[in-house]
Amino acid sequence: MIERPYSEQTLPERARPTNFVARLLQTLNRHRAPYLFLAPFFIFFAIFGLYPIVYSFYLSFHRWNGLGEPEFVQFAHFERMLNDRILLQSYENSIYLFFIYVPVMILLALVLAVLLNSPKIRGFRFYRTIIFTPFITNMIAAGFAFQILLNTNYGLVNSLLESVGLRGAPWLEDDWWARVSLGLLIIWAWLGYNMVLMLAGLQTISNDLNEAARVDGANRVQVFLLITVPLMRPIILFAMVMSTMGTFGLFAEVDALTGGGPAFATITPLIKIYGNAFDQFQFGYASAMAYVYFVFIFVLTMVQLRLFGRESS
Repeated sequence: MIERPYSEQTLPERARPTNFVARLLQTLNRHRAPYLFLAPFFIFFAIFGLYPIVYSFYLSFHRWNGLGEPEFVQFAHFERMLNDRILLQSYENSIYLFFIYVPVMILLALVLAVLLNSPKIRGFRFYRTIIFTPFITNMIAAGFAFQILLNTNYGLVNSLLESVGLRGAPWLEDDWWARVSLGLLIIWAWLGYNMVLMLAGLQTISNDLNEAARVDGANRVQVFLLITVPLMRPIILFAMVMSTMGTFGLFAEVDALTGGGPAFATITPLIKIYGNAFDQFQFGYASAMAYVYFVFIFVLTMVQLRLFGRESS
C-alpha cells in the first residue's frame, strides 16, 4: 500500500496552522500557480479600477484642480450641487429624453423582432443586419451626418418637408426640437441592438402557444398583446433598465450632435461631470457629482425592478 502525504484534513490537530494568516499563506503556497496566473487581472483592476473609485470618493470631499495638495472642504461640493442650475437641468433633460425616445424605441424593436421572427419573411438575416448596422457605426460620424441632414437652412430633412408643403423645423436651434433630434439619433443608433434582444427572447417562446391562441380565434393583434408581450416582459424590463441607464449616461451622442446645446437643453449628467472635471479642472466637485449620479442610477434601477420585476417573475 502506497502511503500518501497528509492532506489538510488528515493532519493531526496539533500540526494544523491555528493562525488565520498562517492558513492563508499555506493555501496560497499550495495553489500558487493558479493565483500567479490570476494575479495580473487583480493587479490591473486594483490600479485602474479600484484605486480610481476610492480616490474619487476621497476627492469628493476636497477641492483640487490637479496641482498641489487637495483642500478638505467637507460637504461643500454636495451643498453646491443643490444650487447648480445646469446640473439640475441635466437630470431634467435626461427625463425628457427618456420619454421622447425610449417608449418609441422599445415598441419599434419589439414590432420589428416579431416581423423578422415570422417564417413568412424571406431574407430576414439581411434585414436584421441592415437594422443592426447603425449600432456599430462610429457615433462621431453619425452625429456629423445628422447635423447635415437636420440643418435648418440646407438640411435634407427640411428640404423634403418643404417639398410636400410642410414647414421645416429648427431641429438644432430650438430647445424642444434639439431634444427630438437627439432622440432620433439615439433611436437610429440603438434600435438594432434592442431588436436583437427582442428577437432572442422571441425565439425562446414556443410557437405552440401562438398556434393554440389562433385556434381559439385570436387574431394577430390579440396574439401579440396577450401572448407575446406578457412572455417578453423580462426582456422588455431588461431593455428598459439598460435604456434608463443609457439615457442618463448619454455622452457620445450628445457630444457629436448638439454638444449639450442650445442653452444646455440637451446637456446630460455625464457631459456636465466631464466638463467640470476636464474643462474646468474641478476634480473634487466632479467626483462628488459622479457619486451622486451613481446613487441616483442605482435607486432608479431598483425602483424599476421593484415596479416591473414583480410582474415579470
